[in-house]
Amino acid sequence: MLLNPDLLSQLAPLELKARRIVEGFISGLHKSPYHGFSVEFAEHKPYNQGDDFKHIDWKVYGKTERFYVKKYEAETNLRAHVVLDISSSMNYKYFADWSKLTYSVHYAAALMHMMNRQRDACGLVLFDDQVHEMIPPKSSYTHLRMLFNRLKKVMEDNPGAEEVRRSASADALNQLAENLKRRSLVVIITDLFENVKGHDELISSLRHLRHKRHEVLLFNVLEHKSERDLDFPDGQYLFEDMETGRQLEMNPAQFRNSYQQKVEEYTRKFKIACSEAGVDFEEIDTQKPFDLALLAYLNKRKRLA
Repeated sequence: MLLNPDLLSQLAPLELKARRIVEGFISGLHKSPYHGFSVEFAEHKPYNQGDDFKHIDWKVYGKTERFYVKKYEAETNLRAHVVLDISSSMNYKYFADWSKLTYSVHYAAALMHMMNRQRDACGLVLFDDQVHEMIPPKSSYTHLRMLFNRLKKVMEDNPGAEEVRRSASADALNQLAENLKRRSLVVIITDLFENVKGHDELISSLRHLRHKRHEVLLFNVLEHKSERDLDFPDGQYLFEDMETGRQLEMNPAQFRNSYQQKVEEYTRKFKIACSEAGVDFEEIDTQKPFDLALLAYLNKRKRLA
């Protein structure tokens, strides 16, 4: 079983939480419809003629009677950048235990832990309307610890209402495309808050990344019950835009059907546009476990192997 947010919140530090998420996910794979999905972490590789005999792991040989060679951190399989949206809209939560930002930080940490186990080099990019920080990918455990500490600080440095961080994903992703010099897997975690009107600009920025020969995996993180389904109990509510401060008083029940239809139409068009651009698009619900999102990453990783 995957750990629930209440239990995870009691575990510290973020490194331990990430490890628990990944271990629970791997354990759950063998009890799910995805039974048989291969999750092979590259800590060892079979001995091949020409490999240095001194690197054979004799403990593994004692258990398996097969020769395996230890893999070292220099043997990086993939370069990946986890690109995290830190705009003010990511602080939203209503029904969920965690805000979109807190959920995304834990998901990002789990991805990084999984990448490190596979000896992939992982970096971190933080953005709102521009790229604020770029930590280059490395595969060492020391680097992973540093990334965890930076993610923890992202949660601790949450700005208040007086310190609004505006969303502008297209601008930030275009900036990122110009700054990434080596071909990489770019994993973007964002709520796509501002992009209903900026649909074409966002798709153009994703195409920009693809033009630079990067692989792109886009995770749209939302609290589905409130943001996608508008499923509030009947009554009057005052809604406030977390980035502009604009307010609207309404009864969600009166607009729910038309709202859901428009969201569904927008999402369908966006998915088609992503597919045409060669971008993998996945939705994440902050009230759901991390397993489907992690599986989406593993499927992408498998195709790149």
